[in-house]
Amino acid sequence: MDLSKVLEQLRRELVHLDAAIASLERLQAKAVRRGRPPRMLVELRKTHAAPEPAGARRARRVSPIN
Repeated sequence: MDLSKVLEQLRRELVHLDAAIASLERLQAKAVRRGRPPRMLVELRKTHAAPEPAGARRARRVSPIN
């Protein structure tokens, strides 16, 4: 067996294990936290977030003109 293939497979498994551990930790947290989320959670959400549709725009809030 090629050592580089084994290392690649182990790295992929590590990513999956990290994601599983993070989700279990979120489930374990009982109280809703206030304030900024930890950097680790923000990075996980960025890497595992569903991509936005190509034509989707975010709604902008417009101030009323007086």
